[in-house]
Formats: sequence, structure tokens, C-alpha cells
Amino acid sequence: MSVSTVITVSPRAMLRVAILSAMVGLSLVSQVQAATTPAIAATQVAANAQINNFTTKEWVKGVWRTSAGFSIPATAQNKAAFKQGVQVRLADGQSRTIKAVYFSGAHMSAMLSGSTLDAAKTGYPHSVAALTSGSVQSQPAAAATSVAPVAKLTVGAADTGAYSSAINNYTNGDWVNGVWRKSAGFSIPASSANIAAFKPGASVKLADGQVRKITAIYTSGKNMSVMLAGGALGGNLGHPNKLYAATPSTSPPVTPAAPSAPSAPVVSTPSAPTQNPSAPHTVALNSFNGKDFLGGIYLSSAGISVQDNEANRAAFHPGAQVRFANGQIRTVKMAYRFGGNMTVLLDGSPVDGREVGYPRTISVSSAGFSSQPVADSSSVGQPADTAPPANPINLVGINLAGAEFGAGEALPGRYQIHYIYPGEADFKRYADLNMKLVRLPFRWERIRPKLNGDLDGAEVARLLTTLDYAKKHNIQVILDMHNYYRYYDKLIASQDVPIAAFADTWTRIAKKVANHPAVYGYGLMNEPHATNGKWPAAALAAAQAIRTVDAQRWIYVAGDRWASAFHWPSHNIQLISDPWMRDAKNNLVYEAHLYLDADYSGTYQNAKAVYDPMEGVKRAKPFVEWLSKNKLRGFIGEHGAPDFSPSAIVATDNLLKYLNQNCIPSTYWAGGPWWGEYALALDVTSKKPRPQLPVLLKHAANKTCATIGPLR
Repeated sequence: MSVSTVITVSPRAMLRVAILSAMVGLSLVSQVQAATTPAIAATQVAANAQINNFTTKEWVKGVWRTSAGFSIPATAQNKAAFKQGVQVRLADGQSRTIKAVYFSGAHMSAMLSGSTLDAAKTGYPHSVAALTSGSVQSQPAAAATSVAPVAKLTVGAADTGAYSSAINNYTNGDWVNGVWRKSAGFSIPASSANIAAFKPGASVKLADGQVRKITAIYTSGKNMSVMLAGGALGGNLGHPNKLYAATPSTSPPVTPAAPSAPSAPVVSTPSAPTQNPSAPHTVALNSFNGKDFLGGIYLSSAGISVQDNEANRAAFHPGAQVRFANGQIRTVKMAYRFGGNMTVLLDGSPVDGREVGYPRTISVSSAGFSSQPVADSSSVGQPADTAPPANPINLVGINLAGAEFGAGEALPGRYQIHYIYPGEADFKRYADLNMKLVRLPFRWERIRPKLNGDLDGAEVARLLTTLDYAKKHNIQVILDMHNYYRYYDKLIASQDVPIAAFADTWTRIAKKVANHPAVYGYGLMNEPHATNGKWPAAALAAAQAIRTVDAQRWIYVAGDRWASAFHWPSHNIQLISDPWMRDAKNNLVYEAHLYLDADYSGTYQNAKAVYDPMEGVKRAKPFVEWLSKNKLRGFIGEHGAPDFSPSAIVATDNLLKYLNQNCIPSTYWAGGPWWGEYALALDVTSKKPRPQLPVLLKHAANKTCATIGPLR
């Protein structure tokens, strides 16, 4: 089970933490204590909370072993009462000041002044009191054995002679705060203690003092529904209140099992890793989202979620420093371990998960970091102390054009007369520039001149030779069928060009290249437009056809209306209408294009136009927000700025910063042979410097993303 099932507000999460949640209310004051001990005025106690009952190598009976601290349920009452600077009184009478409070799902840890606590005297089943500003009673509280509990349950007070259960915290169409909407009933964890205490015919007492009889019990998995006599109840009686067994038990209730929640702060420094301990360790964040996390970033306070493995346990010790993708540096305060995950709590204010969360990575170092930020849109290159992810994605690449040229003159056309493939020198040049992601356009009519015929052997050989060049220089290639949803100018899904022929062509291409190490993905179709609404069906058919041959490599699905990023949401609703197109397991990446000129075309006909510095970001946002809303991956397959427009280059700089923050790769339009003096090209006949290149190289240096985003 993942951490997300514990830290989000879900029924399953609450089941696992509910058995730990002790009853929170005013402690009973015995008549003996009231008579013999100067009592603290009622106004001096803000809240009483029972210590959580869990013991591990870091905790004993809910008391931290290494320094002064305790764990209690993170109820609304406890959150309000147990705050930094508040004084607390422990069961042995000691008064301490809260130095820090950390939250993890349904639990909170209060760290205190002074030395470590005696768990036998202050831990579970004892309680701790949060005090107000009144004078503190220094005399130790009466021992538990001398306290005569009041026999009668009173509203708002806990009866230590009656067994109680936490009410599950979930709300939906049938439940509100664990109270059934339609008739009288509660949902509680199906623990052995609850099963023994809550039986048909027994009575229960509610938080408002009502006593009801149990009419039926229904058990479902790890939950049990307790159905009561009488009318329906209000949600105000549900979580975080308790449900009491009205008849006091003559024997202690069954002690709940040790928690399956985040077991404890990691408080001792683990042994040094086998690698150089001063070298940064780079880690992928967990992709958790919910009430508590966004992209693996904790929302309530500064913290992150990562995998619980030996390397991470060694790296994330108190005092270690963590650096985020945006260059922020924080210090590790403690870490909770649960299942296969760790929640690492940091100093400082909460971190923005939208900016630095999954799929970005973080770096952690025992020796600390320099103040220089990691390579991103505001810094060229990477500082020496930043270790890249084990398999970082390339965020900035290039379209190496040529094989799609000449379509307006001749199709299929003649190689080296009408069209050309990029050569080895082209791949070497961009590899040396650290732009190792290439989108490679080609034409359907050339690789399969007859609709239902075989692939052209000579053209396949040219394609494979080009892929060999890419492999030699460690470049990843996205194969781009550059056909605009047409085959010899006839629309796909027409009588002349059935969808089946399109899908079959991709099947045949995949069979030829699927085992080639340079192939990074398959671009189904460049800039579909005027598709008569048939593109979603064609894209689905082609993608599923490729999956019969290649189960892993990315499939890039461009959008209708020329794949415009700005117009994406209004033209591509049906593109993901089939659930298969939304399934993350199918490794689909949605491809948009983005140009800055007035008609979005990239022709830049107005040479005097001046562009807003944030124009690229404005045009990208509709696409990126659509991806985030639908939890999909994205790619900008084409963008470009003319060499005569400094303002367009500034807008490109800001665009790439925004895309990189969201881990969305992009390929610039364009490079490769035969461009002449094209204003957008990086490769021109005159060899003159290209003003676009420094911006691209700056952002190509970003190696902080472990996978394609957003997937929020």
C-alpha cells in the first residue's frame, strides 16, 4: 500500500489510523484528587489528548526515544491546542514547552523542550494536557491507581470506564463524517476490540449524550457499520467525535495493534552510504496527490514523500540538506517511514508542489549545497554538486527536418532532389550542444507509396541509417509522420483512406524500428486539421496498433486544429473520450505546437511585431492546465522564434522556463540541412550566429525531471 492511502482523506486511510486515535476530551478528575491536590482551574486546560499507542525502534508507547517528544491524534481539537510555544503537562506532572509540531496524515508529533521523556510514566495509555496561560500546577498529578473515575458518562467528557472507538472520517453520497445519511448509523474500524464491544442489542452513547441501541452490525472489509434505533443522526456527531459503548467495561479494552501508519520520525543518523557521503544523492519524488500532498510535496508544512529504501534512509537524516528543482535548499528535521515510503519533514514554510513536485527530482546531501541554484531556466549549466537523476529526461530538443520536404512538388518524390534526411554531422552537432531529443519528420507517402502495399525498402533503409546516427551520438528520436491527417491530400477516415490503413502503416513501421535503441517514441500525425471529427478514432486505432508491436515506447498524440496549444481544450475534448486514451499505463504523450505570431501559424509575416514577454506562457497554459486536469503527459513538438525578433526570443525564454517547471519537453522548429536563411532555423547556409540558440542551450541544461509531466 502506498503512503497516499494513509495521508489522503479516504475511508481506507482512516481505517488504518483510527485504531490509533485515542479518545480526546477533558480528563476526569477524581474526587480524591479534587480533595487533596490543588486543582488547576478548568480554564487552564485547553485540551487533553491520549498518547498514541505505538512502539518501534524510534518510539516507545508513543514517546520519542531520542529526544523529548510525543505523538497524538491530529484531531481538530489537538491541532488547535497543541501548538508551538504552548506549555503541556505530562502524566508524571512535568511541564514542558512545545518547540515544534509536525503532522503526518492522522498523527501529529509535538517536540518539547528538555530531555527525553520516560515512556513508562508519560506514554500510552497516559494523556497529555495542553495548558493555557494560567499558572501551572507543579505538583505531580495523582497516580493513575489513586484516581476513582466518575461512573457516569457526561457530555463532552471521556469516561475511562467505557470503551470508545474513533468514527471513520469519510463523506460521500451515503455518509457524512462517518454518519450514515439515510438512517441512524456510524462507520467505525472493524478492529477486534470494536467487534467485541459493539454488538446487536448493546447500547452506545453518542457525543451529544444520546443513548441508542444497536439494531444491526454490517462488516465490510476493514470497516463495520453500526446501525442504531431511532431517527437519522447529524454529521456533527461523526468524526472527530467518538462512539462510546454505554455500559462500562469491567476489564481493560483490547489494546490496538501497533500502527500501520507512518511509524516514526527517523531520529538517528543512519550509517553512511557506500558512495562518497558528501556527494549529493538525487531522488525522484513520489507521485502522491490528495488532501495532504501535491506531486509528493506535503501541503500542511514543509515536507516531501519519497521511496523508503536503503539509500534514502541513509540520505534523509536530520540535518541533511535537500535542494529542490527551483534551487531552494531546506534542512531535514525528521522522517516518517511507512510501508515502502518516507515522509521527510523539512524546516521553513510549505513548498509549492506545482513548482517543484513530481515528476521533478530533488537532491539531498549531508555536506550541504552551495547557494547556486540548480540548472533551470535562470541558470546556464549545472553546478558541480548537483547529481542528475539516474535517467533524466531531455527537456529541450530540436526538429531535424528534411525528410518531409518537397511534398508540395512531388510525392513520393526523389531522394536528395525533393527531400533529404539529416546526416551524421547534424546529430553530432546537436549532441555536442546537449540537445539530445530529436523529432524526425518523415512522409507517409514515401515510406509506403501504395496505401495497402509494402513499406518501401529503400526509404526504410534511409530511416534506419538515420536512427543509427542518432544511436552513435546518444540521441533520442521521436518519429513524426508529417502528413497533416492526409495521404496524397486525401483525408484519413475517408473512403479513399480508411482508418485501418493508417493504423496498419504504423504497425508496419513499428515492426521495423521497435528494437532500435534510438527510437524514443512514435508521433502519430503532425498537425491534424479539418478532420471532420474523425481524428480521435484514427488516433486510438493507430496507438493501439503500435501497442501490439511495442508495449513501452512513448506514443505522441497531436491535437486537432493544427495541434495549437492555445486552442487545445476547445478542439480536443473527444480525443480522450475513450478510457484507453486516458490510461497512464498506455504511455501516451499529448503533443501541442506553439508559435507566437498573431495567427498562431509560425510564419511571422509581420516583421515589426513586438511580443509580450509572457505570450508563450499564455499560449501554453490552456494545454498545460488541460493536461493537469486530466492527469496526462504533454510535449510541445514545435515552437520557434524568428531571428529578427528579440521580443519573440525573450518570450521563448519564458515559455521554456514554464514548460521545464512542468517537466514538459519541447523540440524547437527547426534544424537540419536545406534551410537556406530561414528566420527560425538554427542551421543556415551563411553559418551566422543564431540568437535563439543561447536560450535553448540554457534550458537544455535542466536535468531535474525524471519523467514527462504534468500527471498531477
